[in-house]
Amino acid sequence: MKRNTTGKPLESDLERLRALPDAAIVIGEDTPYDPNDPAAVKAFWKDAVVVKEGGVPAVREALARRGRGLGRKAKKVLLSVRYSPEVVEYFKSTGEGWQARMDEALREWMTAHRSA
Repeated sequence: MKRNTTGKPLESDLERLRALPDAAIVIGEDTPYDPNDPAAVKAFWKDAVVVKEGGVPAVREALARRGRGLGRKAKKVLLSVRYSPEVVEYFKSTGEGWQARMDEALREWMTAHRSA
């Protein structure tokens, strides 16, 4: 069992939840899940991924497939690039979505300089 900074054992979340009386468990208005409402239960679980065997690797694979769909390749490539501080500063100053705008600027340059 994990110990906190005072050296006393910490209860697990499950143990603490089991110790709560039912009246102390409140489902707020912003919580879409109500176990007594069949429509809410169905909506809550509609995107669930069920994995019978394989454990964590199977879950990761299922979630990766769900993100792009079966057989689809990633639309973008993750890589590390170094730009001059002025370029990065300029694009960041344009606000949220600056990386997409930088990508679009590079696409425009690529189109203009593509050899025919």
